[in-house]
Amino acid sequence: MTPIGQDTLLLVIIVFCRVAGCLMAMPGISSSRVPMQIRLFFAVAATLALAPLLAPLVKEAMPDLSPTRVLVAIASETGIGLLMGITARIFFAALTFIGTAITMFIGFGGTPDTMVEETEPAPALATMITLTATVLFFLGDLYTEVLKALVETYVVIPAGAAFPVDMSMRRLTMSLTDSFMLVLQISGPFLAWSLVVNLLFGLLNKLTPQVPVFFVSMPFVIAGGLVLAYFSVGEVLRIFINGLSYWLWRG
Repeated sequence: MTPIGQDTLLLVIIVFCRVAGCLMAMPGISSSRVPMQIRLFFAVAATLALAPLLAPLVKEAMPDLSPTRVLVAIASETGIGLLMGITARIFFAALTFIGTAITMFIGFGGTPDTMVEETEPAPALATMITLTATVLFFLGDLYTEVLKALVETYVVIPAGAAFPVDMSMRRLTMSLTDSFMLVLQISGPFLAWSLVVNLLFGLLNKLTPQVPVFFVSMPFVIAGGLVLAYFSVGEVLRIFINGLSYWLWRG
């Protein structure tokens, strides 16, 4: 049995910084509603599972474990881990944004509900979409894809290296672009429905100003939007999960 010395503990701590930084921002696990003890336990468990694989890479990249070098590595590794977690979480932030927009398109935006993952209130339909997507994120083992990408970063960004500012900005930009392009595709049917219905009732208002268009149009907007959501929400979630899975696999 290989003895566990001071250098081994330092290597595990350095691995823990990158893994914990990623889990601090990963969807679902980073929620404020998850107790801190559970998040810490998950980070320690993931670190101990990955340490036999990653510790030799860290040792090869950091032969010098002086206190100054270790402190700099801790800050850099935490930042790299946060970058990996934030890029995945951006997709869920975009989904929450477009879920709120969809509820406004179908006239359901005035019914705020408590978000499961966040503390700010959001419409009930947006909460349902975001919660279901989070469940599918774990059921589809996409969190393992995030951890795989985290392990692969040790090849691109060795342990102890300076935080890659240029690379991080490019990755964040790509994540923002891809996530909002994905959710815009999701919201297309609802946006088209809202535009068509409001355009028709706007023409009706111009033709017959005596008709109270707002009170007449609102039931049609809500009823049609709910029917559209009933038939398309499953496909919306499938497109989102497939898009996120492809982005994680490609990234």
